[in-house]
Amino acid sequence: MIDVEHLTRKFGEFVAVHDISFQVERGEIFAFLGPNGAGKTTTIKILTTLLAPTAGTVRIDGLDPTRQSTEVRQRIGIVFQDPSLDQNLSAWENLELHGALYHVPRKVRRERMESLLTLFGLWERRAELVKQYSGGMMRRLEIARGLLHTPKILFLDEPTLGLDPQSRNQLWSHVKRLNQDEGVTVFLTTHYMDEADRVAGRIAIIDHGRIVSLGTSAQLKAHTAAATLEEAFLALTGTEIREESGTSTDRMRMAARAWRGR
Repeated sequence: MIDVEHLTRKFGEFVAVHDISFQVERGEIFAFLGPNGAGKTTTIKILTTLLAPTAGTVRIDGLDPTRQSTEVRQRIGIVFQDPSLDQNLSAWENLELHGALYHVPRKVRRERMESLLTLFGLWERRAELVKQYSGGMMRRLEIARGLLHTPKILFLDEPTLGLDPQSRNQLWSHVKRLNQDEGVTVFLTTHYMDEADRVAGRIAIIDHGRIVSLGTSAQLKAHTAAATLEEAFLALTGTEIREESGTSTDRMRMAARAWRGR
């Protein structure tokens, strides 16, 4: 479903992503982990049509995100780190707007909206303004919105950031259920190692723009002689604290605005 070969992205002289290759199978839950500034966000932006590569090739369901961006966007859903819902609209209105922008037929849209709101436990709250929702409810609604146009791939960029453990657990239960029931391929990033360990079939770890290890959680732990995935992650990327630059954060916010306004 995702095929990346020798992908490189430069910003001037700075190499954000350096010659990485990996594949994600159809129906797989794939985790893409790394410290701040490791190249995760740049890679996701290339995969989701928001940034062109400097070198290498990317295929999303066989399509080139640079030359066939419209077709690729029809096949993917994405949940950014920063909330992107209209908080002055209800949950139902947010989904209506998204469905209209994607040209989902009205009858199909309404059926899909009811099904997704029910799946994510929001049907009884569908008429409430989003600004009255808890953080966990907003995250569930964002995922429901990302699935409304029936994408083949769902990109989740730090979807549980700032959520309490109960909300995190519930959200991942929903994600695993839709992966199993609807066959949606999931590409996720998270800083919570326990989430990746519990949810993902395979995990790629990127650092300084390079993939330093790729495999199942058990394989990564065996490779580093670590008892936990967090220990394996630290063994591969080091224990030094990484600060994400303001320009990187600004670029992600710009990406979210570009996606919403496309």
